[in-house]
Amino acid sequence: MLTKFTTLAATALAVVTVTTTAFAAEAPRPPAQEWGFSGLFGTFDRGAQQRGFQVFQQACQSCHALEFIHFRNLTGIGLSPEEVEAIAEGYQVEDGPDDLGDMFMRAARPADRIPPPFPNEQAARAANNGAYPPELSLMTRARFFGHDYVYALLTGYRDEPPEDVELMPGMYFNEWFPGQQIAMAPPLFEGAITYEDGSPETVEQYARDLVTFLAWTAEPELEERNRLGVKVVLFVIVLTGLLFALKKKIWSDVH
Repeated sequence: MLTKFTTLAATALAVVTVTTTAFAAEAPRPPAQEWGFSGLFGTFDRGAQQRGFQVFQQACQSCHALEFIHFRNLTGIGLSPEEVEAIAEGYQVEDGPDDLGDMFMRAARPADRIPPPFPNEQAARAANNGAYPPELSLMTRARFFGHDYVYALLTGYRDEPPEDVELMPGMYFNEWFPGQQIAMAPPLFEGAITYEDGSPETVEQYARDLVTFLAWTAEPELEERNRLGVKVVLFVIVLTGLLFALKKKIWSDVH
């Protein structure tokens, strides 16, 4: 299941990244952040992932889709099958046709994809003053400095733009968005989302948790790949030692 999911995501990523060069030319480089999932020994914080999914549900999914995520994939962030089933039942998905040839709505199942907020791009644009909310499951891979960029964007809104910036109607100032004017209203506010585990309820914490969750949606195989990488490195080290010892033994009589 993971291989099929990863292949599908990688195919979509290849399409998305075609436009990133022009994007990077306009966007300032965001400040570097420390992420626990970065590096050869990186792992995901399950608590942060689950909080990030909560942030997505309460602050993002009314506009943004997670096109490549099925409910059953959420076991990858530490949720039990029972918790996943309960989450899925809170969504409605279209199914059918029935015996009369009609489509109908039903409660989602773990095998279903998380349903998008809009039926098509035109409906999404109509609901957002012409702007199209991007799909998020690959967002941290589809932008240069992806994790840092998403975090900077979420925390980069300012109530008042600089004096030399004149905002267009319906736009918001964000210092890390290309052109510094963005159609998306600030999605995160202090205390807007309640964490049951006692984590800080700040914009910065919400943003960090959401990025951790989206890093997983973009690379669900990251931990498995890192474990394999460590094994390969250890194998190469041991093999090098054995070959060196063998070389010493073979050439020990040569002076």
